[in-house]
Amino acid sequence: MKDDLWRLFAVMCASLLIGLVTGQVLICLFAGLAGYVYWQYRIFKQLLLWLHRRAGTEAPEASGLADEIAREFDYLRANHKQRKQRLSGFLKRFQEAAAALPDAIVIIGEQDKIEWANDRALKYIGIRWPQDANQRISNLIRYPELMSFLAEMEKQSTQRRLEIVAPANPQLRLEIRVAPYGENQRLLVARNITRLHRINQMRSDFIANASHELRTPLTVIAGYLEAFEADDNASEKTLQFKQMRKQTDRMRRLIEDLLKLASLESETEPEQIDNLNIADMIATISREAKTLSGILAHEISVDADADLWLRGNNKELYSAFSNLVFNAVQYSPAQGEIRIRWYQDNRGAHFEVSDSGEGIAPEHLSRLTERFYRVDAGRSREQGGTGLGLAIVKHVLVRHKAKLDIDSEPGKGSTFRCDFPREGIVRQTAGQESMYIDV
Repeated sequence: MKDDLWRLFAVMCASLLIGLVTGQVLICLFAGLAGYVYWQYRIFKQLLLWLHRRAGTEAPEASGLADEIAREFDYLRANHKQRKQRLSGFLKRFQEAAAALPDAIVIIGEQDKIEWANDRALKYIGIRWPQDANQRISNLIRYPELMSFLAEMEKQSTQRRLEIVAPANPQLRLEIRVAPYGENQRLLVARNITRLHRINQMRSDFIANASHELRTPLTVIAGYLEAFEADDNASEKTLQFKQMRKQTDRMRRLIEDLLKLASLESETEPEQIDNLNIADMIATISREAKTLSGILAHEISVDADADLWLRGNNKELYSAFSNLVFNAVQYSPAQGEIRIRWYQDNRGAHFEVSDSGEGIAPEHLSRLTERFYRVDAGRSREQGGTGLGLAIVKHVLVRHKAKLDIDSEPGKGSTFRCDFPREGIVRQTAGQESMYIDV
């Protein structure tokens, strides 16, 4: 910078001296200044051309401010090159790691365009990289269920999973997960669960077949026990016969629940979907619950929106709702309060059962829907429970795209709530008055 000032000072002094000698001071000063400006213009023009060229060329020879600018840009360019090399290395290692994964990985950008995919994506879902770069995924995969899932995940922040047959190979079964990634990007992961699916299918088939095989001999045994119990000559053994009948009835209920669970697991969606009057269904269940309560005289109340209907399978939802209500009857003390609600809010429709029982400790809540899991195994068996009721409820709700929420505290009772999405709601009239039944 100082060199430029000294150089300008020298040019002006020389111009002034020449002007004094020639008698044209102003013209000489103007000419000297113009020449200096033109010289600086040429230097900065060369500097600009150098900046526009790629790296590897030498900076123009200059001094002063132009030289300082050239050296600063040279340093920034070298630093940028090093950082670019580091980022390229990170990207290459990420791509190598993603390519080595056993899962298919696809990065989806705005407008569902494919930004990157690993080699497994071709084997599982038929996406080739880089041939399919910037293609919309909906143009490459003709799978409505997967497209609906992607559209749904774009609106939700929670992670869900979808099980489908592999679009590129019908012999494979895939688990699809979608997660937010980067800025306006999503990461699609497709995992091969064919072996796990086959194992689960074998288990379900075994349970169904074994249950069918056991049901026939149990029916025969129950028939003979009933005949023996009615025989006057066997009066001294009546107690033993009743105990045997009780156990065969329990085994029959267990087999029926196993068959029902196997049936629910065999298909992802109900066979028949209708518009259901849930308020009428609840009224029927509450009357049956009153009969089951008997001498315990539970106070059962119903608060149901009579205009709030639901699309679903009548048999499955009846089974799920009755399971929750009958459980409340079995585990509530005599004259205990049981409240059944059916209502709607901005999240969807809800079926709720609250009881005044003993409550459940927090460590048990996450496992209640497991098969044969019991908080108090001895008491559950005395009540005649099979340990499969809540597992059946869970599977029914999953098939209706709903979920089960459990809120319980020891000594304060429990609340079981079934949350149904808004798309399954059907409104019969404009009114939204509730139907209140005190059973």
